[in-house]
Amino acid sequence: MNCREVTLMEVLDNREARVRRQNALLARFGKPLICFTMNIPGPVKNSALIRAGFAIGCRDLTGLLGNAHIPLLHREELDAVTGCEGFFVTDGTPEAVKALCVSLEEGTPLGRLFDLDVLTPEGRKLDRSSPRKCLICGQSARICGPTRAHSADALQARAREILEEGVFSDRSQAIGSLAVKSLLYEVSVTPKPGLVDRDNAGAHRDMDFYSFLSSAAALQPFFARCARIGMDTRTLPPEETFVRLRLPGRLAEQTMLRATGGINTHKGAIFSLGLVCGAAGRLIFQDSCPEALLAHCAQMARGLTARELSGVTEDTSRTAGERLFHSFGITGIRGQAEAGFPAVLEWGLPTLEEGLSRGLSPDRAGAGALLRLICAAEDTNLIKRGGLIRLPEIQARLTALLEQEPFPDRERLEALDQWFTRENLSPGGSADLLALSFFLVFLKHSP
Repeated sequence: MNCREVTLMEVLDNREARVRRQNALLARFGKPLICFTMNIPGPVKNSALIRAGFAIGCRDLTGLLGNAHIPLLHREELDAVTGCEGFFVTDGTPEAVKALCVSLEEGTPLGRLFDLDVLTPEGRKLDRSSPRKCLICGQSARICGPTRAHSADALQARAREILEEGVFSDRSQAIGSLAVKSLLYEVSVTPKPGLVDRDNAGAHRDMDFYSFLSSAAALQPFFARCARIGMDTRTLPPEETFVRLRLPGRLAEQTMLRATGGINTHKGAIFSLGLVCGAAGRLIFQDSCPEALLAHCAQMARGLTARELSGVTEDTSRTAGERLFHSFGITGIRGQAEAGFPAVLEWGLPTLEEGLSRGLSPDRAGAGALLRLICAAEDTNLIKRGGLIRLPEIQARLTALLEQEPFPDRERLEALDQWFTRENLSPGGSADLLALSFFLVFLKHSP
């Protein structure tokens, strides 16, 4: 993984190779060149954390160039034991390019670890107008460096602190945004049987499309916080992360109720998406494919059903889910989480990905995935409204439809919507699993 101490000879050889590459690119293009490296104190110059910080720098640098309408003619990145390196050939004036690079170095704490050299077409390195500041005390690095004002251990610890805060903050916000995006896609899928969508409120009388928009927008900080909790507890047992997610989850429910005027739009999604965001945070430097992510959710939720439902009686049950478990042993979303969301992994996600890969709209691909999820999961919302005895009838009707057309057209979906609405049926639990399926698609394809 390129994570080991480097020797002085390796550093010197790398510098010579970098100069040769710079000269080759200058000779080939004759344009200003940015050479991007990470300013990492200590003998370890590369790691998963350093690579993540470098990736953020590359993203922000190209974003700034694009925003300034400075064409990027060539880009290449190297991942070596001596560190990450990036070469960016631009078609702007050297002075304008240097100004952008300095703004990136000074604009964020993470930028203090970026070393963005700008070379003119003739190979002259442009100097900064002001010296770089010390990572620890903020004074000029020209003073602290030569005098060794700070120990090597202190500098390394500070660099790691800056890296972790920059990378974890950036990634947790991105995960939180994807979670909200998945909620917005789920409610936007139209038509949906018995559920709120862009056309109508389905079998609901106390909420509409805009209730869901308000709730989703308010929940972004919660999902980002779940991801950050996962990152901060990634070295602890998975169950410990789950415990630390509980209080933010309860607070998020209150945030939802304030945003909607007391309407429960996303309680189930707060649980399921919050759990998956936490798992994504824990796996920030590991394989976070859907299979690995959902398996990690199962580890985090291990023993959940027994802890929360084993002592439920007819007198103490407070929710429909608790009553269904007491009477029929139905574990609902808790059982799905503890098993790693098998309905999503086996039906919702594959169906959604198949539909999207065939070029179907999110409406049609999402509706097909939703119907599969209704057939695959014991949706406690649906059972609460229609009764357990009707669940096989509903699932049989949907299965027959899906055998004819895996992704039903609008006319058939509208007919289903009318039937569900007329019968006061709402598969809200399956809708939460659809949102989770969208999230896994978005996360899988995020940069």
